[in-house]
Amino acid sequence: MKIQNDARYAKSDEWVRVEGGVAFVGVSDYAQGKLGDVVFVGDISVGSTLKAGDLLTSVESVKAASDVYTPVSGKVLEVNHEVTAKPELLNSDAFGAGWLAKIELSNPDELNGLMSATDYAEYRKE
Repeated sequence: MKIQNDARYAKSDEWVRVEGGVAFVGVSDYAQGKLGDVVFVGDISVGSTLKAGDLLTSVESVKAASDVYTPVSGKVLEVNHEVTAKPELLNSDAFGAGWLAKIELSNPDELNGLMSATDYAEYRKE
């Protein structure tokens, strides 16, 4: 299981990496491994305003379907259309090319409620 030290993690296995007030959101390497080969990533609406815990999108694999929730509140600024066109990017590069959305943070303090990389590794220790 790969873990990015500069990301924060939700117990529902989403990650957030902040760059200049904008949060990149994706699914963790642990989650993509459990899903198996991802074959579909649902649409995300640019411009929508979400609260932490809201449904961001759904992901389907050869094994199962899973909902992806936003771990932070804010406005969706950009969607990674490359990952919707090539869902396998979630498997091959969950923290890089496999990001799902960029969200303008409306409450940066919510990041404090997410797990650090160390805490997430402990949480997902197998």
